[in-house]
Amino acid sequence: MKIAILDDYQNVALGYADWASLGAEIEVFTNPFYGADEVVERLQGFDVLVAMRERTRFPAEVLDRLPGLKLLVSTGKRNAAIDVAAARRNGVVVSATGYIGAPAAEHTWALILAAARNLPTEFRNMSEGGWQSTVGTVLQGKTLGLLGLGRLGAGAAKIGQAFGMETIAWSQNLTQEKAAPHGVTAVSKEDLFARSDVLSIHVVLSRRSRGLVGATELASMKPTAILVNTSRGPIVDETALVDSLRRKEIAVAALDVYDVEPLPSEHPLRTLDNVVLTPHIGYVTREAYEIFYRDAVEDIAAFQAGAPVRVME
Repeated sequence: MKIAILDDYQNVALGYADWASLGAEIEVFTNPFYGADEVVERLQGFDVLVAMRERTRFPAEVLDRLPGLKLLVSTGKRNAAIDVAAARRNGVVVSATGYIGAPAAEHTWALILAAARNLPTEFRNMSEGGWQSTVGTVLQGKTLGLLGLGRLGAGAAKIGQAFGMETIAWSQNLTQEKAAPHGVTAVSKEDLFARSDVLSIHVVLSRRSRGLVGATELASMKPTAILVNTSRGPIVDETALVDSLRRKEIAVAALDVYDVEPLPSEHPLRTLDNVVLTPHIGYVTREAYEIFYRDAVEDIAAFQAGAPVRVME
């Protein structure tokens, strides 16, 4: 059996699980692939692929061109980058792994605090021999707006309440009855954007949510507001966001996710002084990787034994 571990940017995957127990030939890819043709070219001949989250896409046009593929392991319980129906049609089993949401929720607050207290600028000042150059913002008494109040949104609300923030939320199906147990007030979409001092995005990317935050929503926000996105890049209209930031319609955007990842080196977001940018590391922790890769080895061993586990339907 020939196994490929994909998108192991830090080259750490082999240290997080007992891969040797599989008795297989293993190749680790540490750099991303660019485009379907490169994916197909580089992954020919592998029986098993271990995909790190949604870093590499597996639409039908890719899966149809990998005739030797037998098992595709997705780290996490859901992966919008894999066409599971196309995999099934090609006789490919897709297995999932466990997942923990705490790292992403914690990273949301790392970004909020970094934006509120201008930490990237002050880190840079200190390393360059400087001293105070910015004035921060207090979160206590401010309004935290949540675009989405699922598990991660509710977790973010709880932390905001610990900071003494008022918490409000909106999503297409949110009602006051659903929001109340979390100490959150359900509001209209218009109120969410107009009232939020910090607006944090916690909805799943779908046809309904793609471009949900556009020029109209950004223009309705306070000029002092902080927009945080740790969900998926395309939920925010990236062109509109860059324009809004350039015109100072909002104070700061704190982002961990982007339309194209890795974020191109020449991307305009990298040139702005009112952004806090991290390279999609919300889930990148030792604890999460231990779960991902341990379960991936279990998935492969179960497949070898003829009894696949955690099969995605």
